[in-house]
Amino acid sequence: MSLYSKLNELWREKPEELRALMKERLIKWRRQPAVVRVDKPLRLDRARQLGYKAKQGFAVVRVRVRRGGFQKPRPRAGRRPKAIGVVKHKVNVSMKEEAIQHAKKKFPNLYPLGAYWVAEDGMYKWFEVIMVDPHHPSIRKDKEIQLPNTLLKHIARREKKKTEKKKQTS
Repeated sequence: MSLYSKLNELWREKPEELRALMKERLIKWRRQPAVVRVDKPLRLDRARQLGYKAKQGFAVVRVRVRRGGFQKPRPRAGRRPKAIGVVKHKVNVSMKEEAIQHAKKKFPNLYPLGAYWVAEDGMYKWFEVIMVDPHHPSIRKDKEIQLPNTLLKHIARREKKKTEKKKQTS
């Protein structure tokens, strides 16, 4: 049995030690901001499945998403309609996709490779989003990293413009 399959099995079965450890972590995570960059992924097996490598250009972001239905109760006190804040989640967007959108908003220069569930309590769900910097040299050289074709074309176009400018100035 490989290391990654063993890690996957541990996360599925959740032994008592892991549950106690996660309980302590959740207490700390609740006090942190909703989007936090972390050094290493908590679930290495899932991160590697999504394409994570422990090298420059990769970032792991832990995102907290509010749990619950599609609507929250209307406030009883008066408000202007813009600030009423009734809608919570979109119907056609999963919480995982919502977490990816939060991470993209916080780190607009990074491209998300994917996300996976980490923990949940009564109010929140936490996801780890694996993000990559498509302009980093070590990422550009690595052929194994799957970036969308449109993004690669955009980067190539930008580089072509830079080289043309350099030729004109010299």
